[in-house]
Amino acid sequence: MRLEAVSLALPSRELTNEDILALVYEQSKATYTGDLDRVLRKIRFLLRYSGAERRHWLGHGEQPLALIRTAVDEALDRSGWGKADVDLLVYAGVDRACIEPANAYFIAQALDMPRVECFDVLDACNGWSRALHLIHALLQTGTYRRVLLVNAEFPMFAGGPVYPRLFTLRSEEELAWCFAGYTLGEGATATTLSRDPNSEWEFHFSSQPCLADLCTIPLEGYQRYCPPSERVGRNGVNHFASFSSDLYAAATREVAALFRRLSVPVEDIRAIFPHAASQKSWDDGAESLGVRDRLYHVYPRCGNLVSSSIPAGVASAIAAGRIRRGDRLAACVASAGMSYSVCSFIY
Repeated sequence: MRLEAVSLALPSRELTNEDILALVYEQSKATYTGDLDRVLRKIRFLLRYSGAERRHWLGHGEQPLALIRTAVDEALDRSGWGKADVDLLVYAGVDRACIEPANAYFIAQALDMPRVECFDVLDACNGWSRALHLIHALLQTGTYRRVLLVNAEFPMFAGGPVYPRLFTLRSEEELAWCFAGYTLGEGATATTLSRDPNSEWEFHFSSQPCLADLCTIPLEGYQRYCPPSERVGRNGVNHFASFSSDLYAAATREVAALFRRLSVPVEDIRAIFPHAASQKSWDDGAESLGVRDRLYHVYPRCGNLVSSSIPAGVASAIAAGRIRRGDRLAACVASAGMSYSVCSFIY
């Protein structure tokens, strides 16, 4: 499988950590019981400690579909493809229009691709890597020749799964499952992939379903499918809740174990792209593996882009001239589920 192109489209509104604090203050001043200034100082410290500086949200009048079109058009142009050349469109984002049908169909409709085959891959922040693994297998069979993989994450709209609920604090205790919402950014990526039997890819995955309740956005009636848990639905139905400290504790051990399974020598890897949930956590984990100098972060300027994090990092590194054709790359993800992955490939 050949990675033809990766593109990133970010919305125009840029928010600093101070902007986030102002939003928390505005939403919480009537609900918080206690010293709100104290909890704001704690949020400021945690954001800086994680490595967060800026993130992008949709500006006035901007729409996700327009940014998806921008990312797709750029990726297709760099690949030398027309829309009719695409055999399969896969959507691997968490953010979506409907539970039914697959969001890929709406993306294809918006892109004026009336006959392209479509399906979704949903594995939280691990969606891009999980989709790559499936696409790799499909391309090897010869069923498809050219595939377009789309990731889009735009969850920060008013009344959505994050804002304003997670910004409306009632106590400091709520930071344990609300803080992750302050790190989120928005953006769309498009990845084009073609059949190439001579291109080597290596994938390693693992899962810990016992930790499924650590990061959730539950639907109405979720209790029918979820074992009883005090964590699920902590911010209410259709709202995001993430127990960040517990997630990081589990991820550090598991991702390190997967990384050690890579057959390629570490010195051959030009750049490593981590899922952008925290720069500090990834730096600490990479330090223990002796590969910190190879990490390429987008978290400080883009925040947590959920399933778009890895392709956003690759696209940014290409644009910055940090990687070139022929470089060996690696990607590492720790995701809700919990789901983990490490993959290695030649760009």
